[in-house]
Amino acid sequence: MLDPTLSKEANEKIKKYKELQQAGLICLDDQFFPSVHYPPITMYPSATEESLFETYCPPANHTFDIYAHIPFCLRHCIFCHYPIKSDATDSDKEYYLEKIAREMDLYALRLGSKKIRARSILIGGGTPTFLAPSQLERFLQDLTSKIDLSGCDQFSYDVDPSTLLGPEGEERLRIMRSYGVNRLTIGAQSFDDNILKKMNRAHTAREAIESMEQARKHGYKLNIEFIFGYPGQSLESWIQTIQQAINLAPEEIQLYRLKIIPYGDYPGRIKNEFNNKTDDFCPIELTLTMKQAAISILAQKGYHENLTRVFSREPEDFSHYADNQCCGLLDQIGFGLTAFSSLRDRFALNTLDFKEYYSSIDAGRLPINRGLVRTQDDQQRWSLILPLKNRRVFKKYYKDLNGISANEVFDKKIALLKERGLLFEDEKILSLTSLGRFFADEVCQA
Repeated sequence: MLDPTLSKEANEKIKKYKELQQAGLICLDDQFFPSVHYPPITMYPSATEESLFETYCPPANHTFDIYAHIPFCLRHCIFCHYPIKSDATDSDKEYYLEKIAREMDLYALRLGSKKIRARSILIGGGTPTFLAPSQLERFLQDLTSKIDLSGCDQFSYDVDPSTLLGPEGEERLRIMRSYGVNRLTIGAQSFDDNILKKMNRAHTAREAIESMEQARKHGYKLNIEFIFGYPGQSLESWIQTIQQAINLAPEEIQLYRLKIIPYGDYPGRIKNEFNNKTDDFCPIELTLTMKQAAISILAQKGYHENLTRVFSREPEDFSHYADNQCCGLLDQIGFGLTAFSSLRDRFALNTLDFKEYYSSIDAGRLPINRGLVRTQDDQQRWSLILPLKNRRVFKKYYKDLNGISANEVFDKKIALLKERGLLFEDEKILSLTSLGRFFADEVCQA
């Protein structure tokens, strides 16, 4: 049971949710479409490397945030909306590593650089540590030989707890640290073994905690991720998970509401489960209560929302990759299957098909098959949605980018969101209120 104060806070959010639904700002079916990019990743037209880069001018400092994607996992989690290989052999992985290294060369050639300069790096997947230690070292050797890390201020890895355990896990941690990796995002997802089993995770709660303890020994900063609103999840179990997370004292705790609607190219199994067993899923009232309970409990222990959905005790603890791309709107490039490049006025998306990925690289071409050069209208929305959702919009920066103020473009919408208590404005910034941040996806979609 929630204590009276937390219960009151949750009930207030549920009431506001219903009001915003009636006002047309939240979907009536209780689903949400994550505002990851604009236009959404699922809505990009076909495009070629030439059409996307013919008129592209790299930033003056030729510096980028870098993403690399490793699409292999021990298991395919039920909630995952990404195409991965869960039956890859060592030779499959070796072949992929050969091609992604070649893609880095092709990108450098396209940008007219011998080495691409990194501002920050994120390695994701899949499970980017689901490689033998020798393969992990090979990948990092290739990456650090082709990317200039001299100005890189954060090198992050997304990891599955199971890959950090035992002698091999210890070796992976040592290897990553030796190549400059200094921050890990550990996908714990839950500390309830029953929920982990329902998710088809490859680890137990105890193993997730052990992986954090192992990572600490090597000096990593830690961000741990959790999903709420999962079928079978109780409020009591969720609160216990949050309390356990706080006791482990990671630098960051990241919360995700279960996504039913795919935000990428691949509809995960969770979508079919929802269509076939809707009644097994958490009602929206319980999901919102879980979210508010977590926010309140975290705040009591000194964890406050730094980036949206990310809670930390210290303001400097956050993903520089996410902040640079989504708040600073700085140029970012991605390598690997399904990876994207988010550039100042355009977006490029790699294929999700392994054969197409390999054949493009063998032909000396970047494996891009979709994207667009944004129109003025697209650009005005993109440069508002991303920073608004994640931190705040600096009005001068917006006008410098677009040649027109956000108020001139979106005056009626801004007024509506302010009237509803979702948006704060002064002479310098636009930002979500605490209520607006609670409904960040819905507000930014609007």
